[in-house]
Amino acid sequence: MIKEFINPPALPNWEQTFSQIVIVSHDSANTVYISGQVSVDENQNLVGEGDLKAQALRAFQNLEIALTAAAAKTTDVVRLNIYIKSYEPENAGPVGEALRRYFPEKNLPASTWLGVQSLAKEGFLIEVDAIAVVST
Repeated sequence: MIKEFINPPALPNWEQTFSQIVIVSHDSANTVYISGQVSVDENQNLVGEGDLKAQALRAFQNLEIALTAAAAKTTDVVRLNIYIKSYEPENAGPVGEALRRYFPEKNLPASTWLGVQSLAKEGFLIEVDAIAVVST
């Protein structure tokens, strides 16, 4: 088993606290662990301040960038966790819309949506992490 740690330049560099991606290579597949993606650009600037839909779209865009860096696609994702600050039922619409934009397939990954009191930085409204499995 081999572990590879990746921090792609198209995503913000959080190396002081965590790796963006960890790939664990097995005999016939790689398991890809993607750290929580939030609505920031590669320079850690918040995108979509106060706008859950805009932040959800950017968080899923960052997830897709991470998957691509790991030679994976959204169809390889088997587990998805979505954390929404101060979740209310009406938040499901904009988050679901962003999810379906990046996961248009019929078979979606197993997932959990959690309402949380806060996220890592002020202004973050959503965070998305994932696990993917890629055949080698």
